[in-house]
This record gives sequence, structure tokens and C-alpha cells, in this order.
Amino acid sequence: MQTVKIPVSIDPIRAATSGLRYEGIVPAKQNKRLNELCAGDCSDVVVSLECGVDLQGIVYLRGKAVTELTLLCQRCMTQFTTEVTVDFCFSPCKTLAEIDELPDAYDPIECNEIGEVRLHQLIEDELIVAMPIIPMHESDDCNLGSKDIVVGEIEPAQEERPNPFAVLEKLKSK
Repeated sequence: MQTVKIPVSIDPIRAATSGLRYEGIVPAKQNKRLNELCAGDCSDVVVSLECGVDLQGIVYLRGKAVTELTLLCQRCMTQFTTEVTVDFCFSPCKTLAEIDELPDAYDPIECNEIGEVRLHQLIEDELIVAMPIIPMHESDDCNLGSKDIVVGEIEPAQEERPNPFAVLEKLKSK
């Protein structure tokens, strides 16, 4: 199968009834929010997406997205590249009742006013959520990973203060 650009938006119900499958890329320049969070540009996102209807009649969009991000290591403050992979399974919902009835295997998504889902935005959102909270090299690869960093001085223990409840203890014993 050839690598093509993933469509910006699709009608999930029409795609599911047709059983469409997409395998392709979302160009890196389309992921503006993701690029803003990285220390460098991210690579193109490789996406595989399957649209279908399950045995219960629930429309779903199931897929996987993989990209490489250049992040800033919070331990040694140098750039490094890491791969971010995300698996997702969505189902379009129109009302809160549909969301409540949706099985746990599916995450709800909203369609726009013409009944379409913005795939690029959906994939970018999932990748942003999957980014590491504190990006760091592996400890073996990090320049400062094996060194302990001390910030400030450790104060000696203060001398023992009298117990403020000692007076209550005397009253209790009377």
C-alpha cells in the first residue's frame, strides 16, 4: 500500500459503513501545536486508521499514530529524539446520553456541524497527550544522569522544641 496523506476530515459514519482504511502520513508542518511543544521540529506522523461498525452497531475509528519528537532533556538541558506512539479508538457521539451508553473500549468524539471529524486535529491531540510529562534521556545516555546535583545546603536539625500539648497531658493526669 502506498503512503498517502491522511485526509484532514472525514465523515465517520460514511467511512465506517464503507469499511475504509487509511495508511499514510500527516505532514509535520500541519502539527503546529505539537511543534510548539518540541525543542525542534517533529517528524511526519505515520498513521494507520480503520473505520468500521462493531457487532453492537457502534461506529468506530481505530488507529495508531507514530512520530519522532525532538525534546529538551530536563536533567542535562540538551536535545534528544524520542518516539511517541499512540493507539486510539473513537466513536462519534451526538448527545450526552450516547456518551453515557458508550462502552469503555471507545472514547467519544464530537462531529462538526456537517457531521465530519477533523482527523489531523484528533491525531495531534492524542500525540500531545502522549508526550512525556518530564522529558529526559535514559539515565545511561544523559550527561548528568550519573551525577547527583545538590541545590542549596541541607540545614542541621533544629533543637527539640517543647511539646505544645504537654500542658494538656498534665491536666489529663489530674
